[in-house]
Amino acid sequence: MELDVSDRPVKFRHFRCFAEVARLGSVNRAAESLAITQPAASKTLRELEEILEVPLFERTRRGVKLTEQGMVFRRHADAVLNALRRGMESVDALRAAGGGFVTVGVLPTVAARLMPDSVRRFIEVQPAQTVRVISGTNPVLIERLRQGELDMVVGRLSNPELMAGLNFEYLYSERLSFVVRPGHPLLARQRAGGPDFAMAALRDHVVILPTPEMIIRPAVERLLAQHGLETLPRSVESVSNAFGRTFTRSTDAIWIISHGVVATDVEEGALAELAVDTGESRGPVGLTTRIDTVPTSAATMFMDTVRAVAERVRG
Repeated sequence: MELDVSDRPVKFRHFRCFAEVARLGSVNRAAESLAITQPAASKTLRELEEILEVPLFERTRRGVKLTEQGMVFRRHADAVLNALRRGMESVDALRAAGGGFVTVGVLPTVAARLMPDSVRRFIEVQPAQTVRVISGTNPVLIERLRQGELDMVVGRLSNPELMAGLNFEYLYSERLSFVVRPGHPLLARQRAGGPDFAMAALRDHVVILPTPEMIIRPAVERLLAQHGLETLPRSVESVSNAFGRTFTRSTDAIWIISHGVVATDVEEGALAELAVDTGESRGPVGLTTRIDTVPTSAATMFMDTVRAVAERVRG
């Protein structure tokens, strides 16, 4: 297989050999993994470096390590190999069952609110398609999108420094929620006609906060800082929504989280929301895709479904 890129004929074996050497940090081990000789692997790497006109590896006592140019090329090489792998899997799926698949990265913001209805609607009209729902933190999902492992990421807009080469399509805005168990004493006073929740009350309770790598953490920190609460005497940081739900329902803790994560819990009465003005914490939720990749037909249909469900949420 040969790829004619700007008159530089890069072959599939170049990508494969480069990726394996980068992964293992050794030409010898890569050659064994690829079932070729060490001289053949070295020759393939030399050919690739000559084609690109840059060194990709530095030789060390322990093996090889990527140069700066090699690290840049690795991101694209991995993306090429992942795209090819996913393309072959799609063809296999179509041949075996008359269907394909779409792989979606989802942030906690949408995992409980937007995605269940989107997946349900999609498989009703596309029963032969398989939907892979991958959850994770924003940086992890964005990197997997860049590598071609995901068709899209659905959730809050990522930090600007992570968005190079990506496209964000706005769907709706989402605020933060302060939630407690239904019988919480603060909630009882609020329902009895007492004053709205005062932020200073956070000092008297355990507060569950998003971890630093979560996309909503800066919004939470800004909101707390506006009320002089840069530090809290008792706080728990968690990325687990299952933990947040269980701990909040069994204690007098206050959980600060994206509204979409707990919207269903509040509607069903499993959790209750304190009357807190969090308007300035609103952030855009949308679809993030790669600019340089044309989505598959299955991915395009799934995005249309997400847009339809998001319109209802926005309304």
